[in-house]
Amino acid sequence: MLGINGWEFLILIVLAVVILGPERLPEYAAKLAQGVRKLRVMAEGAKVTLKDQLGPEYQDINWRQYDPRQYDPRRIVREALAEPLDYVSQPFKELADEARTVRDDVVSVKDTAREVLANHGSAPVAPAVVGAAVTGSAVMGAVGSMVPSGRASYWDAEAT
Repeated sequence: MLGINGWEFLILIVLAVVILGPERLPEYAAKLAQGVRKLRVMAEGAKVTLKDQLGPEYQDINWRQYDPRQYDPRRIVREALAEPLDYVSQPFKELADEARTVRDDVVSVKDTAREVLANHGSAPVAPAVVGAAVTGSAVMGAVGSMVPSGRASYWDAEAT
């Protein structure tokens, strides 16, 4: 009842008895009851006026959705966390698939380049082999230009 527990209500009654006194307390209790009745009559009158103004559409209104007691923050958060977040994770799944495809292509090029180097060493490569492994020779040429003389490193020694 209005966020007041039993002890607080008892203390309020005792304070009212002390402040108002036993002779005036029944008079103020009657005034309080009369005020509550007036508020109920006003609320009912507003409801009837609203019914008259809205007409038959009034019956279609879902009054339960306007009840503030239904908005429990814990329930709202629980429902929000229970929703699947596929719309958020889907772009990341697509990026992961693309990254796997690129990784597989790079591994394929690396394997082809190693195979070409293992089979042909530093000897000239036949055009048929170059045609079959263009990507391998192009990658090895690009990697060869990045590796400092004699060292197998991906880092540029002068830049670091």
